[in-house]
Amino acid sequence: MINLKDFISCSIKDIKDFNVAHHTDNDAKTGVTVIYFPEGALVGCDISGGGPASRETPLTLPLTADARINAIVLAGGSAYGLAASDGVMRCLEENKIGYDTGYSLVPLVCQSDIFDLNYGKSNVRPDSTMGYAACASALKGTSDLQGNIGCGCGATVGKIRGTARGDKSGFGIYAVKKGDFFIAALVCVNALGDIYSPQNQMIAGLHSQDRKSFEDSVQALCENLTPRDMFTGNTTIGAVITNAKFSKAELSKLASMTRSAYSRCISPVATMADGDTIYAASTGTIKADINSVGTLAAEVMAQAIENAVTSSKITDEEFLKFSH
Repeated sequence: MINLKDFISCSIKDIKDFNVAHHTDNDAKTGVTVIYFPEGALVGCDISGGGPASRETPLTLPLTADARINAIVLAGGSAYGLAASDGVMRCLEENKIGYDTGYSLVPLVCQSDIFDLNYGKSNVRPDSTMGYAACASALKGTSDLQGNIGCGCGATVGKIRGTARGDKSGFGIYAVKKGDFFIAALVCVNALGDIYSPQNQMIAGLHSQDRKSFEDSVQALCENLTPRDMFTGNTTIGAVITNAKFSKAELSKLASMTRSAYSRCISPVATMADGDTIYAASTGTIKADINSVGTLAAEVMAQAIENAVTSSKITDEEFLKFSH
């Protein structure tokens, strides 16, 4: 856990600015996570990976209108899973939530997906029905569950030599507060590379053939410099949320500062075989220095990454059963 004087770790259930809920298909090993903002949120975004699967991320660009986002969706299914937002939008519209165009309400929903078709059932992906169910749960309240749930159900890491040589990962959360200020990180860790704790201890990743020890994914990557397609199904997606007040341009910077947690805890990271994405959302009016909050965001995200791994541990036998 991070140890910053005067900052106290807290449950996301104690934060009223956003709700988080999931829908999980434990049979197919995939799912949807919805982050719902009851009062909307300004959102920025940083995409550092070479192969993102995303929807409506231009809404986060500083050059687009300052409309407040109603929800962020994190899901499995790669590009197929982007259909989950259809259900999220339908659920929000039915509950009279969205941007009023004068003709109808249009819910503003951003989405990013991981590739989890290499784990569980590749022909079952998050769809509109799953998105609707996750959103309906998010409208009711917050789940603080971590690990093999929602978008993290099919998340894996350390796959440079194939999924079966890797490790199970999942969905992680960490939040801190100081007075009225809070910042929370939520992340689905599905990386090509190995995962390290904030204290630089390897906690998941590439295994030896007999799975009795770890190998080094950086070493495996660099042993062959010949151009090649390394696609093995990756992408780490996450969000940092704070009630500090920032513009969309500042939030995009905040998201890029948070990216240092990815480089600290994932190795290698942001390759062309990843689609790494971070959203940064502002829900409040508290004045705060972006340098301080951005630095803190990276600390909180690093802990959320560790939590995503430690909360999703399963036996090697079970992991290999669903890997292909």
